[in-house]
Amino acid sequence: MAYIIENAQLLKDGVSSLSSLMIDKDKILFVSDGFKMYKHMRMDASGFIMTPPHVLLDASVPVDKPFQVRKSYYLNEFILKGCTAFLTYVALTHENQLPMRIKQMRAELVDCPVDYIIGVKIRAPLLTQAFLRKCKKEKVPAVFVEISDLDELRKIPWGWLREAMFPYNSPLVPMFLWTKNNKEKRQAAGFWKGIMKAEKIPSIFDEIRQNEPLKKSVLMKTGIFPRKSHLHNGGEISYNFYLKSNETVKANEKELFFGHQASLAVTVHKGNVVRAGGQVFYRPGTGENVQIRTPAFFVAN
Repeated sequence: MAYIIENAQLLKDGVSSLSSLMIDKDKILFVSDGFKMYKHMRMDASGFIMTPPHVLLDASVPVDKPFQVRKSYYLNEFILKGCTAFLTYVALTHENQLPMRIKQMRAELVDCPVDYIIGVKIRAPLLTQAFLRKCKKEKVPAVFVEISDLDELRKIPWGWLREAMFPYNSPLVPMFLWTKNNKEKRQAAGFWKGIMKAEKIPSIFDEIRQNEPLKKSVLMKTGIFPRKSHLHNGGEISYNFYLKSNETVKANEKELFFGHQASLAVTVHKGNVVRAGGQVFYRPGTGENVQIRTPAFFVAN
């Protein structure tokens, strides 16, 4: 049965607006400033700040540990933080491992209660046309590239790789192994960005930090947006409710995540309440492997 969430202070990309959402089952039918002519059942959200759920990068999920260890991790690192989807990756030493390792990761995450997106990690010298074609075939939405030094980047035939990536164009994500401080990281990121822009390679321009909300640009380039972390017409009904206070009404999504977790009151995942106050409804196996049809569909590199 359809219903309306009204008077929601909807926070998206740091911008707040008073909105109402018409919901049917696990989908958002419409987002509007009001539905005065409709007689649907209504839920007043005026006491909350409503945000899309957070999406994190996490490559440390203890998939090989006992169930209770995995459950504790999923609860503390995802659900209690308002995260209903995460990006992870499988590490490869050879391109032929790709299909097997992705299949293995899916099996290891079979009891995961939140959704997940699987990328791959490989060393820069192994970045070849053949490998990127395999990534394209498997629809891998992000390729994490371990870089030992800048010379590795100078040796790569970027033009050929660009052709191999087309038309799926999963972005390359740098991982600088040698940088020891912020200055070195900025220099490495600047060098990487220069090559990526000059060669027109789909890419993320800097390292992605683990266990913090992915930036909007990363969500868009990987194709996670608008599938996840976005409240829009026709989208899934997944959201967080933070209690309103003098502090939370001034915060953006990242500030809410890091500084106001105690104010997180409700988390809904695909129409199901997974957290209400101090009560958590743990549903193992309800997480799904999110398949990305087209990375960067809504953004130019």
